[in-house]
Amino acid sequence: MSERKIWRGFASDNYAGVHPKILSAMVELNDGHEIAYGDDTATARFGELVKEHFGENALGFPVFNGTGANVIALQAALEQWEAVICTESAHIHVDEGGAPEKMAGIKLWTVSTDSGKLTPELIESQIFDVGVVHRAQVGAVSIAQSTELGTVYTVAELKALAETCHKHDLVLHMDGARLSNAAAALGLSFKEFTTDVGVDLVSFGGTKIGAMAAEAVIVTNTESEQGRKLANAVPFLRKTSMQLASKMRFVSVQLNTLLENGAELALANGRHANDLAKVLEEGLLEIAAQFPVVVLPNRAQANAVFPILPVDVIEKLQQEYWFYVWDQSTGQVRWMCGWDNKTEDVQGLLTALRAALQSS
Repeated sequence: MSERKIWRGFASDNYAGVHPKILSAMVELNDGHEIAYGDDTATARFGELVKEHFGENALGFPVFNGTGANVIALQAALEQWEAVICTESAHIHVDEGGAPEKMAGIKLWTVSTDSGKLTPELIESQIFDVGVVHRAQVGAVSIAQSTELGTVYTVAELKALAETCHKHDLVLHMDGARLSNAAAALGLSFKEFTTDVGVDLVSFGGTKIGAMAAEAVIVTNTESEQGRKLANAVPFLRKTSMQLASKMRFVSVQLNTLLENGAELALANGRHANDLAKVLEEGLLEIAAQFPVVVLPNRAQANAVFPILPVDVIEKLQQEYWFYVWDQSTGQVRWMCGWDNKTEDVQGLLTALRAALQSS
């Protein structure tokens, strides 16, 4: 370990380490015994914080990872014969290894969108053959905030989606793996763009924003009949999906550390990552003005930047910085800023890009 190379790239905010405050909180909690499977002081505190950030009628259920949170949430929302509407770029469709289909038997109805966002019209396009046994019936809609293309839904957009969903008796689920980045970008509390706009279920992400392995399924309104049904289902689904932690206090305390003091740490980490993405974007625009082969089709709204680069430039850059190619056909790459990236990391990547372009 003494010879371990310390580096930071732009492949994923999952590459980042654990925030020191979270590590300290876990160490502090390690002294003594507590009751297992969630009957502990840290999980009780998490329940209080969920109500503080998502409303008095909200309930939260800690889990290990985002795929588990999404699968459990959607399974709770659906009957066995029902399906979910999502975008073609949705994490549940592209990056969860078929887990919704394999583990929960969920059919995904996907729609194409350049922005990564669903609209009421796109949802309506999938509402047909209602009652026809030959088509999986739509039971829920899943969106990501921020989206897989780095875009952020506005409050008005979310309200319109919720109204459309509820008009058709559909559950609205929000994949919030980067919910803190979205909150920082919008300048809003979590409640203002989840519970208040009509989102029914949230997968709350902690890992990408500084935790070790901590996510949660949040039911936003247990006062409604639908909310009570969801809240009753999640605990059993969490167990059968192998997402019930025996030493849950160590999952909960990570989420607590992010959410205490008005979610100070979560929002600060999200804001920092978003700000670095803006610096990266500004540098890219300057480079693109000199090298027209660099194209930036979408502006950064959270902590991700998606430039299009020549293949040979990508290969040169990946010798110094690791990142993912988003679209092999166009040369679009994804540069993701994490909570622990630094300004010098961004400047280093921009310098390497300029050098690669000059030598290509």
